[in-house]
Amino acid sequence: MSAVTYESAAAFAQTGGLLYFVVLFAAVVLYAFRPRHRARFDAAAHLPLIED
Repeated sequence: MSAVTYESAAAFAQTGGLLYFVVLFAAVVLYAFRPRHRARFDAAAHLPLIED
């Protein structure tokens, strides 16, 4: 049984973290560009321009 070194653990964590954030980024982009969410995002974009 081989011992886990700091270098191998760090490389595994970096690769896992990279894959996690790439998948998370892709999910956010897909959510943002879904056509059914367009009305919600258009309404949110106009909120700063609405005067009370």
